[in-house]
Amino acid sequence: MPCAIMEDGDDADALEASLIENLDRLDPDEVSQWETYSRLVRQGRTVPDIAATFGITDLKVKRILALGDLLPKIREAYRREEIDAETVRHLTMASKAQQKDWLALCADPDQYAPRGFQLKQWLFGGQSISTKVALFAIEEYPGLITSDLFGEDSYFADADLFWQKQNEAIATRRDTYLNDGWSEVVLLEPGQYFHAWDHEKTPKKKGGKVVIAVTYRGEVECHEGWLSRKEARRAREGGEQEETAAKPPRPELTGPMQNYVDLHRHAAVRAAMLDHPAVALRLVVAHAITGSGLWQVRREPQRAANETVTASLAGCKAEAAFGKKRREVLALLGSPDEDGVVAGGNGDAFAIAGVFARLLALCDDDVMRVLTLVMAETLAAGSTVIEALGNHLNVDMGTWWQPDDAFFDLLRDKEIANSMLAEVGGKLVADGNVAEKVKTQKKIIRDFLAGENGRQKIETWLPRWMKFPAESYTSRGGFRTADQWAQVQPLFVRK
Repeated sequence: MPCAIMEDGDDADALEASLIENLDRLDPDEVSQWETYSRLVRQGRTVPDIAATFGITDLKVKRILALGDLLPKIREAYRREEIDAETVRHLTMASKAQQKDWLALCADPDQYAPRGFQLKQWLFGGQSISTKVALFAIEEYPGLITSDLFGEDSYFADADLFWQKQNEAIATRRDTYLNDGWSEVVLLEPGQYFHAWDHEKTPKKKGGKVVIAVTYRGEVECHEGWLSRKEARRAREGGEQEETAAKPPRPELTGPMQNYVDLHRHAAVRAAMLDHPAVALRLVVAHAITGSGLWQVRREPQRAANETVTASLAGCKAEAAFGKKRREVLALLGSPDEDGVVAGGNGDAFAIAGVFARLLALCDDDVMRVLTLVMAETLAAGSTVIEALGNHLNVDMGTWWQPDDAFFDLLRDKEIANSMLAEVGGKLVADGNVAEKVKTQKKIIRDFLAGENGRQKIETWLPRWMKFPAESYTSRGGFRTADQWAQVQPLFVRK
């Protein structure tokens, strides 16, 4: 099973907003309510269920559960009003290790325990990174390590180098979990906290996942055997006949990205087909016999999912080549509109007779040029025919397409972005950035393609999605293009 990497890079900020901006007033008694709510959660009650039972909002339940999840000493200090509301709100975002460190600072008369806004800075990266949090052997760290002359702690002097080694170690641990048979490993964004009260403990054999949480101070916590309450409920509903929950896999491509891939592949295939009129003739015959979703006759509308895809297709090299040859055919037909289309008329009998008369005056070669163009205009984007034709013609997508801004804008999956980074930069670079946000990994890929920021330039690279034949990056499914080729590939085995 694949490793699912959560792509919501702002989850930590969103959670902080829900726990901080909405908690203008806190009642210390709410901490006491945690025992009741926590017991209900362990019994399988959901947050909405608890909210409905006590006549309060979902947010208030989540707030109380978050407060109750603090260490007992912190809850007691807040109940005694020794900690102000702003400080305790920030502590709900802290890991257990961070809470212990903060309590130690409070207990030491010679140390200052940050509070309020300073506490937020301390939690989210404002401290040096201790060597205690490293997953890797200290001997593998090539940088400088500084030591506290009056204590036993030591720290990494180069944070960037630490994160490179730590990310590589995280990637190794992720791979180990997958090799050990865990169905999925969820790697949270740095700073995103794992809330046990919103999950259910689930063993490996029943589809439980491993959740890896990473703090801004480099601490790594691996939570083995958990499912979100929603996933656990689905597992129970489908578990009467199957041990593993019948959860529909997340599609590999989003709708706009699939649309983007379809249109660019369609543009490249029909542009390449213009040099193969004999193939086009056979396609015409096949369409005439069997019919299709387009043959009434209608042109492929090339509908784009959004303006980003529209602009990308407008600048496509294959579209420019196609437009040039279409203008040549329009000239053959004597059309006064050199930027018009050939196929897709309204069925007017006089217009048909006029085109027929014009074709009678043309030589066979020119008629074949017209026929080929008409076939190309009525070729359905995103169809199985595109896969069959593109593979038969050995279409080289690198001739017609290179990764553009639209492609990277639509790339939102962190796991797939990391696989692409491994293709252009190697596994070592990919593992060193496995926990980085999608935006960061896409920037490194673009640096390799452009040869910028010290990266060796990669002259030719095609994502697996754009190749002929198309290939997937994961086993999740949801990539229609690859499924279509797998369906028809046996029909086109060369003997």
